[in-house]
Amino acid sequence: MATDIKALFCIGLAVVLTGVGKSALIGKTHSGGKDDPVLQYVVNNSLREHPVLTKLRLRTLEDPWAIMLVSSDQAQFMANLIKLINGTKAIEIGMYTGYNALSMALAMSENGRVVACEKEEKYVNIAKPFFKENEIVQQTARCTSTFCQYVFTKCCRLESKKVSAQETVSPKDAKQGNALIAGGEAGTFDFVFIDADKTNYDGYYEKSLELIRKGGIIAIDNVLWSGRVVNPAPSDNTSQALDALNKKLHKDQRIDLSMLTVGDGLTIAIKR
Repeated sequence: MATDIKALFCIGLAVVLTGVGKSALIGKTHSGGKDDPVLQYVVNNSLREHPVLTKLRLRTLEDPWAIMLVSSDQAQFMANLIKLINGTKAIEIGMYTGYNALSMALAMSENGRVVACEKEEKYVNIAKPFFKENEIVQQTARCTSTFCQYVFTKCCRLESKKVSAQETVSPKDAKQGNALIAGGEAGTFDFVFIDADKTNYDGYYEKSLELIRKGGIIAIDNVLWSGRVVNPAPSDNTSQALDALNKKLHKDQRIDLSMLTVGDGLTIAIKR
């Protein structure tokens, strides 16, 4: 009996120290973790949200797919990373309503530039008025395509082009349109945030490595996928793809790596 008690104690201690179990993956502050007192304590005592971001977050929470919203504490963390490396050029693959893209822009100097890709025009339309508020950006072109690339420079311009996220950062054929690399911008970006279709993450990652400079950061969202990446079911293509990418990055000597239990899992890859 004493041995059993010791074993249970050791298991319990390991759970507390390592975070294994429910506390290891609390979730996002606006969804799975909204009722967690520890996570809400973190938000209440660390979040410094710009007023326009608060408005955009509240508007986004009205959307049925608001679970896709980057949690405010995670967005602030990435904005601080951009400040830490003095970033002035960033890419977001999978903008949704633009909360994190706007957060990145606000973290940059006046000449900062963000390339934000989103295929759903209804989400782009939600983002537009918040981008223009506070003179952060001024729209100069109209989006007429389902797939849009929004390139905006802080306090300067907002442009749209008829290219998809795949065409921007991960095409199979250069003729399909690899605007950034074809335009001579390889190795010039400071930060990339990947948060689009999960089965294409590997392609986005590889092309992002071409686009960022040495010392630049690639942040990859949803790498834990609510825990489903652990022994993923053979029929679960998304979890299989994320698990394969996680294992690939672990062995990738082109980067320095951390995987964090922030939100739904966040990988930070620093180009060597």
